[in-house]
Amino acid sequence: QVQLVESGGGLVQPGGSLRLSCAASGSIFSVNAMGWYRQAPGKQREWVAAITSDGSTDYADSVKGRFTISRDNAKNTMYLQMNSLKPEDTAVYYCNADVRDRTGWVRNYWGQGTQVTVSS
Repeated sequence: QVQLVESGGGLVQPGGSLRLSCAASGSIFSVNAMGWYRQAPGKQREWVAAITSDGSTDYADSVKGRFTISRDNAKNTMYLQMNSLKPEDTAVYYCNADVRDRTGWVRNYWGQGTQVTVSS
């Protein structure tokens, strides 16, 4: 009874910026670690960035210095600010989170994905 919903994807030119959001809702007690993954056509899903409940972050080398992950615990929402976008960033971006629900169980959830296309 927990849902993750991504938003903010779209078409952007190389060098441009987008900000993705991931909102968790449902029977939530707390949201623990969260992260972003992406999957390009014909390729494996890859990890992009992660953030802990108290704000510690980590990034894949391919996005380090260009992307910034953040979260608003009061809103159960995570963000990915993407700057200096490259065509190779084109992918479906997925939100992932470990959520403790109100029964006390921690489970891992995925969002449905949002398309990011970087093209001139």
